[in-house]
Amino acid sequence: MKLSILDQAPVSKGSNAKAALDNAIRLAKAGEDYGYERFWLAEHHSMLAFASSTPEITLAAIGSRTSKIRVGSGATLMPYYSPYKVAENHHTLATLFPDRVDLGIGRAPGGPAEATEALNKAYLKNVYANKERISELMGFIHHDNYAEKIKMSPQADPAPEVWMLGTSVKSAQLAGELGMNYCFGYFMSNAGDMKAVIDTYRENFKPAVEGQTPQVMITVTAFVAETKEKAKDIAMSTLIWGVENERAFGQSDVDDGIPSIEDAKNFELTEEEQGSVDRRLDSMFVGTPENVAGRLRELAEAYNIEEIMISTNTHSIEDKIKSFEMLKEAME
Repeated sequence: MKLSILDQAPVSKGSNAKAALDNAIRLAKAGEDYGYERFWLAEHHSMLAFASSTPEITLAAIGSRTSKIRVGSGATLMPYYSPYKVAENHHTLATLFPDRVDLGIGRAPGGPAEATEALNKAYLKNVYANKERISELMGFIHHDNYAEKIKMSPQADPAPEVWMLGTSVKSAQLAGELGMNYCFGYFMSNAGDMKAVIDTYRENFKPAVEGQTPQVMITVTAFVAETKEKAKDIAMSTLIWGVENERAFGQSDVDDGIPSIEDAKNFELTEEEQGSVDRRLDSMFVGTPENVAGRLRELAEAYNIEEIMISTNTHSIEDKIKSFEMLKEAME
């Protein structure tokens, strides 16, 4: 089974965006050394704790500092952008880094309403036209849209791999019909719907290019350490950060990043917040390498999954890299 990395270039409390982007590059290089299949960057806007607002730019830096690991967006938020321009961006990356580039697409806003308005005032209109716009994108990716009038330059060969990121039957059906790969966001959804979603994708799959077969990947949140207690301590940093954001809802200028383990331990939760944290913790994969690896194998076997992508937001880049190292070793 393949393992991959999803990163959000998180900013740690007391640090800055430059360090976050440097850490993303460092993580991608470590992931390549450990044998991970791909490294994706998420797209977020007007969120001070995430430095990844333009993944395609950071991916160019990451691609130039690695040689084997696939690099991609997870996800490019399509309602904001021209399908033609997105295709140009990723064909350029795929020309620079042949047979290594993925285009993961989504339609979530990825930030507050004010950022959505600033990025594209036609966002909602484009959401409603999502099927047509994704179909147009796939045409440009595979060089068969308006071939005589609109040229793609550069034209990468092979073209970027295109993945639909989603959690619904509707997104799975569209991905299948357009010959896209499918990534289910286990870490941000009701996992009870996963079987129906994945089955829908496979049942509706039609190859976009000759010889293509359906590919399914799921994304989970995981924290691995030498002991279960230490893994939980590391995980609590991102969970407490989430609580801090909820308390400061609507105050976008107060987010100063993911807290340290010590700060997270000293943070006082209300009874309601403790219940929410416990539920979120239960949905994650937190523990020793052997425990987490065993649970991931069971998940992959239950849903006939070829690949699992891991999201691990930590205060310390050393804790993050060590988590990915130990998990990969345990999975082999």
